[in-house]
Amino acid sequence: MSKTVTVSDQKGTEILAGQLAALAKAGDVILMHGTLGMGKSAFCRAYIRALAGNPHEEVPSPTFTLVQVYELDPVPVWHFDLYRLSDPEEIHELDIEDAFADGVSLIEWPDRLEYLTPQDRLDIHIEPGSNPDARVFQLVPHGKDWEKRIANLPGGAS
Repeated sequence: MSKTVTVSDQKGTEILAGQLAALAKAGDVILMHGTLGMGKSAFCRAYIRALAGNPHEEVPSPTFTLVQVYELDPVPVWHFDLYRLSDPEEIHELDIEDAFADGVSLIEWPDRLEYLTPQDRLDIHIEPGSNPDARVFQLVPHGKDWEKRIANLPGGAS
């Protein structure tokens, strides 16, 4: 069962990201869907900062490096931006299999994964909300224990 969470501003996005970071486990894969400017990178930054326990953690965008790895406790976070990839075979060069096994993988532009998309994952679809800063997050669990883990997040189930 999916869950819809509506936030009114950037602070709401940061709170939601922090709530999900509190649930982090090794092997988690979170796929970030949304058009340019919807806040995929902002969500990922807030997630990493929350897991690091440091609101000032340096979190550069992986737009040009394609991946940034954060050695955090209790689990490393791999932040992927696949926008510039044209072939899913290129993904293997990013050591994505290691990320899937040992850390949390935050993946922007996951459509580039194609057949490499893991079965166990949380898809997050971001849409515009009722004002320019508002966002609607649709959390769609697949496999693992995602449905149970997101059940207590604020927002409505759909």
